[in-house]
Amino acid sequence: MSDDWTADDVPAMDGEVVIVTGANSGIGYEAARVFADRGATVVMACRSVDRGERAAGEIRADVPDADLDVRECDLGDLSAVTDFANVFTDDYDELRVLCNNAGVMAIPRSETADGFETQFGVNHLGHFALTGHLLDALADTPGESRVVTQSSGVHERGTIDFEDLQHEKSYDKWAAYAQSKLANVLFGYELDDRLGEHGVDGVTSVVCHPGYADTNLQIRTGEASGSTLRLWAMKAANYVFAQPAEMGALPMLFAATSEEVIGGEYVGPVGLFDMRGHPGFQRSSEESYDQAVAERLWDVSEDLTGVAYDFG
Repeated sequence: MSDDWTADDVPAMDGEVVIVTGANSGIGYEAARVFADRGATVVMACRSVDRGERAAGEIRADVPDADLDVRECDLGDLSAVTDFANVFTDDYDELRVLCNNAGVMAIPRSETADGFETQFGVNHLGHFALTGHLLDALADTPGESRVVTQSSGVHERGTIDFEDLQHEKSYDKWAAYAQSKLANVLFGYELDDRLGEHGVDGVTSVVCHPGYADTNLQIRTGEASGSTLRLWAMKAANYVFAQPAEMGALPMLFAATSEEVIGGEYVGPVGLFDMRGHPGFQRSSEESYDQAVAERLWDVSEDLTGVAYDFG
């Protein structure tokens, strides 16, 4: 693999359909822009259609021929996730890449429309349900389709607390975030394993993380804390330490398009402390490879979301 893989290495994607959740800002925005520049039809799945349309306008200013389809998808509401998937499959026959990118980070405890702790509900359960609803579209696409799930290096601090998944007994915003990001990795690996076990050869699942990238995610975390000092500390850290969002999007773009990906990998920046630089293959935390934890989390996720995967 080249040590300097960039967005220029993303192949032509004319006629391909790609979904990017959270495409209105940060890494999702940058990935959507590159996919559109390569000729893909990009479905921008956003909680706010207004913000999505503004982002689409900015992309079109840079990529005049961009084929963008902004659609509402609130990952914190399972009925909205179902509606998004149903309308998508009514309008599109194929899906080449599903980028499970949207997320929230280290916010005060709140709950989704379905009563789940928000970070676990949005970051993991919403994407779990979305992928299950779209599995047929992925499998029916000729050639190879991919599911790319965005995690974080913070997953290494996470553990899956099956006795208090929703953090109702005690809540630490960073522990909850780490759990949700570990769930992303476990889900991505287990999905690839189950696809292989059931002979769904045309779909692969890959996990990635952006390193430390300068996005609005940190700013929203600072704002949600209610502390002006923390907000400015986040802004200062972004300015001093973070790499641009364009670089942070490279692992997801690599995971979505590189011919070196075969499924079940973990992709991230291979530079300083695995937080900066060009994308490459890495090893995730030890718990992320625990098969028993992955299988139990899968069963719990099906029960909580009501989405049972049909690999047939």
